[in-house]
Amino acid sequence: MCFGVRDAIALAIEHADAGPLTILGDLVHNPTVLGALEAKGIAVAEDVAHVKTPTLMVTAHGTSERTLARTRALGLTVVEATCPLVRVAHRAVAALAREGYHVVIVGQRDHVEVRGLTGDLDRDSFNVVLEDDDVLALEEHPRLGVAAQTTQAVERVRHLVDLIRRRFPQSDVRFLDTVCKPTKERQSAAVEMARQADVVIVVGGRSSNNTRELVKTCARYCARVHHVQTDAGVRPEWFEAAKVVGLTAGTSTPDAVIDRVEARIRLCAGASAGQVRQVEAQIEAMPRSVEGVPGVKDGLR
Repeated sequence: MCFGVRDAIALAIEHADAGPLTILGDLVHNPTVLGALEAKGIAVAEDVAHVKTPTLMVTAHGTSERTLARTRALGLTVVEATCPLVRVAHRAVAALAREGYHVVIVGQRDHVEVRGLTGDLDRDSFNVVLEDDDVLALEEHPRLGVAAQTTQAVERVRHLVDLIRRRFPQSDVRFLDTVCKPTKERQSAAVEMARQADVVIVVGGRSSNNTRELVKTCARYCARVHHVQTDAGVRPEWFEAAKVVGLTAGTSTPDAVIDRVEARIRLCAGASAGQVRQVEAQIEAMPRSVEGVPGVKDGLR
């Protein structure tokens, strides 16, 4: 679990213990975490108009200044759990807009982070792209400033930036790389792991963008990739004839969930008929968190 998510969860629990709390949207895209927060009595609202508690928390994905202004106008106390690296992306987008660039965000149009990044921009001053066709649909502007949703695959972002530059050779195209370091490190480690593995298991919420990106990244280098949310999703037949099993997880996946999935993998691999010796699965795990969190060494735990 990355530090931004870990801090947001801790902050939510701290404020919930002090009094009623509502979170603006899902704090993180992980069902295990969301279930634990619900058990603490924490409410969720998709719009500030529907908040019924005196305190509102902004998720790790961040939100726009316009939304914050609406919240405060309603007399609500705002608790900020925005990931510091998402704040960096907000500042980058604001700088591009301030300097007169037409902003292009590489990301999922309806993702809460992207809505936050674009929420303070005028509707005709930005576009959101995710595929080549989105770039081909862009109109020409003298200056194009490109930033990215922090959990996008960096290979995709660089590809689309290059495509924008080739499509508009006369435009001043400026790219500010806002893909966060934990995402880059996980994706890079995933490539090395998937190249060596017979099977890869990716743990994380179905709605987690960075988890889905890990699945796609691993699938480019390993033919047998499976996405599970918990250990209950792991199937013994996945490990037939496997000698090396790779294990990785999205940034919002709790360590305890990863531990249970690893235990289940070892049990299933060892139980495969005729494969006990061959499939003494070598679990190669990526960093659970970064930025100086103890227990991470040489990219493996």
